[in-house]
Amino acid sequence: MDSLYNPAVIFSPSGIPRQLPGQTLLFDADDTLWENNIYFERAITSFISYLDHRVHTPQEVREHLNHVEHATVAASGYGLKSFRKSLIKCFEQLTSSPISEERHRRIVSFANSIAEQEIELLAGVSETLPELASRHRCILVTKGDPAEQTDKLRRSGLGDYFAAVEVLPEKHQEAYLSLSAHHGLDAGRTWMIGNSPRSDINPALAAGLHAIFIPHDFTWVLEHEIVNQPKAGQHLLELAGFADLGQIF
Repeated sequence: MDSLYNPAVIFSPSGIPRQLPGQTLLFDADDTLWENNIYFERAITSFISYLDHRVHTPQEVREHLNHVEHATVAASGYGLKSFRKSLIKCFEQLTSSPISEERHRRIVSFANSIAEQEIELLAGVSETLPELASRHRCILVTKGDPAEQTDKLRRSGLGDYFAAVEVLPEKHQEAYLSLSAHHGLDAGRTWMIGNSPRSDINPALAAGLHAIFIPHDFTWVLEHEIVNQPKAGQHLLELAGFADLGQIF
């Protein structure tokens, strides 16, 4: 996996003292609390195999799908509905034959298989999150389709540990500033925790918050960015896993 950050601006947990109770911890959901993108990757692998393109390599098909997804997300937002549209559009663009009803059902089935997955919490989440919630204010800050995300939270069994849940259409600097104002957050005691440089780390830093990067091996390619350097007074940490949060908070 390519590096998503500049090691010069990442500090180990020992780089700061253990934080006092009363911090505000903002948690990403997908691929921070539970597995998510691995199911999309499996669906994409099945889609590429089904397409079985005679000219383009699987890697070329995947790159084309990435471009299609980027456009679809901009137009329709995140979630399975958007993913279904991307698969269909990609198929249409890469094959000269029309999509029959049977082919349409088959393509849609790849996306539908994701919704059928059980929620699989990432290592350390079930043990560590309750402890953190007992000492700090925890808020879930995710993006995507509100119905899909709230359903995943319900099925995860983690809902009781969050003082609030925010499902945003996008996670950028303005969104974090608005979130901070809405919840009366003290930037000096607020930490965004997630696996995505693009949505969790960089915009939170830009909004003046601290950030904790917990890399995931299968972070969605559209979430890849170089992690920016924090400003003076901000903390930016990289942790190997969720359980390491207990060393800090």
